[in-house]
Amino acid sequence: MLEPVRARVRSLWRRLRRLERRELDAFVRWIEHTRNLLHLSVLIFVPLLIAAVTWLSNATAAVSFLLFPPLASGTYTLFAHPEGRYSTPAKFVGGMTAGALCGWLALALATGVGLNGSAVSTIGAALGVFFTGILTWALDLEEPTAFSTALLVLVTGNAQFVYVLGIIVSSSFVAATFVIWRDRFYERRARYLYQTASGDDHVLVPMGEHTETVARFAAALASAHAAGKVVLVETVPEAATRDGDESDDEMAERTIDELESFAAGLEREYDLPCEVVVAAAEQSSDLVLRTAREHNCDLIVAPYAEHDRGGLSSFITGLFDSEIDVIAFRPAVDRQQWTHGLVAVRGAGDTARAMVDFAQRVTGARQPTSVCTCIERESQRRRAEDTVADLLDAFSGRFETHIVTESVESYLARVSPQYDVVFVGSSTDRSAASRFVSPPTFRRLKDLESDVAIVHRGRHR
Repeated sequence: MLEPVRARVRSLWRRLRRLERRELDAFVRWIEHTRNLLHLSVLIFVPLLIAAVTWLSNATAAVSFLLFPPLASGTYTLFAHPEGRYSTPAKFVGGMTAGALCGWLALALATGVGLNGSAVSTIGAALGVFFTGILTWALDLEEPTAFSTALLVLVTGNAQFVYVLGIIVSSSFVAATFVIWRDRFYERRARYLYQTASGDDHVLVPMGEHTETVARFAAALASAHAAGKVVLVETVPEAATRDGDESDDEMAERTIDELESFAAGLEREYDLPCEVVVAAAEQSSDLVLRTAREHNCDLIVAPYAEHDRGGLSSFITGLFDSEIDVIAFRPAVDRQQWTHGLVAVRGAGDTARAMVDFAQRVTGARQPTSVCTCIERESQRRRAEDTVADLLDAFSGRFETHIVTESVESYLARVSPQYDVVFVGSSTDRSAASRFVSPPTFRRLKDLESDVAIVHRGRHR
């Protein structure tokens, strides 16, 4: 009687756990976008830091409530634009302090010559802004909030010294918190957030005719991680095991021997373990995915394939419709080493980061990794530059970037002879309507002279 109830409870618990994992994965994917991470950081750190300064202001007279407006806006600038020209601790603390000192000096001069006749000194305000502009320019401490601190000192009455001291204390506290956040988390976010930086090191390769180059590409990817390994999957006719046909048996044995010999060569060449799996079945996406899960593989590198009538083969689309990352690899020539890599991006999302990570892993440190994005109009250049900067500032290594006013297919066709491999996205994160209006880039790159790696991020469920 109780067993059906227990079964329903267990089933409900498993569904809730799957929902929890799916929501957590969706959140991680969302926060992987640099702009989303910065927005979240602003929402967390700015209120917390202002609350801490408020508590300090209530506890001691050394921190005035008048410093809150410039402090809040300056704190927002730090966390919203950590790589910006105004987001250095020296400029933040030095600029605000310089502004307060200049405002104090201007007020003292205006009072000394008898020009402080109104409630807020008109001459003092003008001189404070003027002095602040000169001093911050001369000391390279130009900071917008400096002018706010220069003006607010005019309404402090006889507490100018306490106000300046409060500026130094509170801005130093905020700057120290910002430095810890930036150095310990933001600049290391690839390690903590970006899944391909620590994963995608167990790579499965469905083997077949002329797939040795595909397997070498997979081995180059896996060997970049200390825990990397490659699993080669081959199928033999079911008749070889079902009917005992001698011809089929000999073919199966020859296939296994050749695959094991090739795997041993990969182990020696790339210094990583290489396993062999031979299945008596027809090759299918279900078989490959099941094998990948059984061998704990988090990346599949498969040879690119299309239908005769065009479009991705059902085998590739079946791999794409899973939780495992996939690279559909189309070699142009038999190649054993990839030195020059080009990554074509249209944003700074998780697929773009995966492509950059894969490009760095397969090419190593021999040459800078090239990253390009194509725009339609020159007015889009600044935004494209910011997008590429957001994408790359979490990675170490050498990069060269290209912002090109040209269609992506014509640009890649023109420059592909300079590269060994070009990475493009699968566009599976786009809506069906978007893909109908603008077909995926890889479908327009049939004649490139370089290898093409089409990267798909798994649909985590």
